[in-house]
This record gives sequence, C-alpha cells and structure tokens, in this order.
Amino acid sequence: MCLAVPGRLLDIEGDDPLLRSGRVDFSGIVKQVNLAYVPEAVVGDYVMVHVGFAIAKVDEDEATRVLAYLSEMGDLADLDEADAPRTTS
Repeated sequence: MCLAVPGRLLDIEGDDPLLRSGRVDFSGIVKQVNLAYVPEAVVGDYVMVHVGFAIAKVDEDEATRVLAYLSEMGDLADLDEADAPRTTS
C-alpha cells in the first residue's frame, strides 16, 4: 500500500523548479523532500509527502488529523526507521 504523510514545510532551498527542495517536519521527524510537484508551496505550508516528493498542499486541520491518526497507530516511528542503517547477516 502506498501512503503519503503530511508535514509542515520548514525551509526551501534552490531556484531550479525541478531541484527545489525543503525540510519538512513530520511531528518532530524532519526530512529533506523534493518540491518539484508543488511549486506553489511556501514555508509554513503543509504538504503531503510520498517517497521523498511533496505531491500536494493540504490545510493544517487535515494534516493535524492525519498525523494524530498515524501517531495513534504508531506509524510515524516508521519514518525515523527509514534512516536507520541496515545490517546484513
């Protein structure tokens, strides 16, 4: 199943529309994401992020509801684990 997670845009880097990126806060977990699909996004906006790409803007109420639901399910921890080093046996 594919899932997009809402987060708040903290800052924006780059002028090239295809390479524009920003740091997004997912309830305390901050990730760098590509902003090419949301050229209208500005600092403070909430965006839906899927596999490292912001794909849509959402309002704060919707983002808050989704983050609360994901937190209840324990799925926000998966965001942090994605950066953990993987070991092989």
